Amino acid sequence: MAAGSAWLAQHASLFIIAVALFTFFLPQAFEWVRGTTQTVILGLIMLTMGLTLTTEDFLVVARRPWDIFIGACAQFLIMPGVAWLLVKLFHLEPALALGILLVGCCPGGVSSNIMSFLCRGDVAFSVGMTCASTLLAPVMTPLLLQITAGEIIEIDAVGMFINILIVTILPVSCGCLLNYRYSHRPAFPVIQSLMPGSSVICLACIVGGVISTVHDDLLARGLWLFIATFAVVLCHNSLGYLLGWSAGRLARFNTPKRRTLSIEVGMQNAGLATVLASTFFAAQPLSVLPCAISCAWHSISGTLLAGLFLRADRQREER
Repeated sequence: MAAGSAWLAQHASLFIIAVALFTFFLPQAFEWVRGTTQTVILGLIMLTMGLTLTTEDFLVVARRPWDIFIGACAQFLIMPGVAWLLVKLFHLEPALALGILLVGCCPGGVSSNIMSFLCRGDVAFSVGMTCASTLLAPVMTPLLLQITAGEIIEIDAVGMFINILIVTILPVSCGCLLNYRYSHRPAFPVIQSLMPGSSVICLACIVGGVISTVHDDLLARGLWLFIATFAVVLCHNSLGYLLGWSAGRLARFNTPKRRTLSIEVGMQNAGLATVLASTFFAAQPLSVLPCAISCAWHSISGTLLAGLFLRADRQREER
């Protein structure tokens, strides 16, 4: 089972895309992923994150405050700002604008830690940034969304704050507590080894639920809707990587830290964005489409970027 979990983690993007395509042709398969069920699934993803975090991971935040401060500023300034500019540039309709703005205002994605490890980044910094951005999310995500999307729709900032606490902070805290209490048990490492695969399956279920929700709109408006939305997601994600790297260079970070900052800024918690869109923007069902595309694309692009970083290392070593 551990081998299967590792395989899923390594091929997360392919698995998620496969589920999305399957759902497009058989949308009723994931009609059960709605409302509370979707929230519970995201909670399970965050629980798996908590189960892999240790006290040492949280101490990174205290030991490297300057690094974490720079990272948090980059995370919550670059991605919301780029999303807002893209919304204006592409003249997106309100529903799609809400989706891309929501992705931009969310914290960093859980899988960014894996990508940072793969590309020889600063993994401790990556974990510290993920912890910090997740802890800040209940306040920063509603606040930034109010600033960037308040003119499009009324934002229930208090309700969003409570929702993010429930679906992120609570399960992460439970996972950390379980890790602290039972990490010495022989069976616990086995459970931890199953977490990456479990997280991928849960994320795929969320994407399947979204595709099921927007299936009729996709059929009615054709391939153009998907291509246009993907183009915005691609620009948002790519600019996040580029500006994250630039922020690290401006802060005089070394190469591993620049790589980590690039990945942390560019890869968002699109699963959280999906659940928030479904919960708070139900009247705008297409708002979940950019979130679903981001779920799949961020995994693909993160893997590609990690590969490019490693290729640069090999070329440097061959000289």
